[in-house]
Amino acid sequence: MLDSVVGIINLINEKNFLKELTYNRCLASVPFAGRYRLIDFTLSNFIHAGVKSVAVFTKEKYRSVMDHLGSGKEWDLDRRTGGLFILPPIHPEKEIKGDLQQFQDHIEFFQRSAADTVIITPGHQVCKMDFTEIIREHRNKKADITVVYKKYDGTPVQKPMYHRCSIDKTGVISDIDLYTFPRHGQDICLETYIINKYILIDLIKKCTENDEYDFLKDIVKANLNKLMITGYEFVGSLPFIHSIESFHDSNMAFLNRDIASSFFRDNWAVYTKIKHEAPAKYSASSCVSNSLIANGCEIEGTVENSIIFRGVKVKKGAVVKNSIIMQKGEIEEGAFVDNVISDKQAKITKDRVVTGDHRPRVIKKAEII
Repeated sequence: MLDSVVGIINLINEKNFLKELTYNRCLASVPFAGRYRLIDFTLSNFIHAGVKSVAVFTKEKYRSVMDHLGSGKEWDLDRRTGGLFILPPIHPEKEIKGDLQQFQDHIEFFQRSAADTVIITPGHQVCKMDFTEIIREHRNKKADITVVYKKYDGTPVQKPMYHRCSIDKTGVISDIDLYTFPRHGQDICLETYIINKYILIDLIKKCTENDEYDFLKDIVKANLNKLMITGYEFVGSLPFIHSIESFHDSNMAFLNRDIASSFFRDNWAVYTKIKHEAPAKYSASSCVSNSLIANGCEIEGTVENSIIFRGVKVKKGAVVKNSIIMQKGEIEEGAFVDNVISDKQAKITKDRVVTGDHRPRVIKKAEII
């Protein structure tokens, strides 16, 4: 239990690599694996570690995050002491120069917190990360900052976006190369950090006074020779999501029973907003294989190798293959859908053929084809 720790979910540095799926929402609130949002995995990691105070620093398009998180009840964060805080920009009309600017704008949150240690992490990483173990190692090494990293899986990226860490034999980080094209096996910063609260407050003030606003560049990289900054290798499963293709593949991986069971074991549940809906309904004409079907669905057609979110209707004679159909979508009679990501409330009309070619085709929210 980490009673002396506060969790920060940093949405300020989110990238726009999911394009159509983030027109109306931030990256952290993108639906995932049939019933979740990406941010659910990070929040659940905090809860399993006993972190009772969590702040979500937002930048833009955060209405969907606020709607999804609500009071934090599903994550046991609707409490008098601590709880869930959503901290949007104080001056939304001004350009946000970096995460440190917003940390400074909300500096009282850190000052008033009873915690002595801060976990900072993004909101879009799909993993089971044991923060209790990371905090234990951070304290045992008497580190000022611990940077969590993982060896890269080798999937190609379209533009430089990952930060490569150089780590010496003692586990101390000696250098960080920002925005690189990573190669297989290289140590990549997961933008997850453990830092002493008082060091953080002091560095936030010093950096912003000098017009320095980037946590990784101006606090971590700039102090490699001044502070004790160590690395912690995360060896668990974590897909590197950096494109529509990798998002599609990461979802489809959950059709593998071993991968799905490793994430959703009883002793490490992934919590999400509760929706009270009836079980999925399958008609005599339905044919479903190797797919995830959420509650509230009505399946009359064929579904193969696909992930179907809540409340989706697949009409008689329709075929859905290798696709992700998000909440309240509708596939009408005779339609054929293959290699598609269909956002919420989208509709494929009768007898239409919709397929992706070299990449999944994305259908925007509420679009009718």
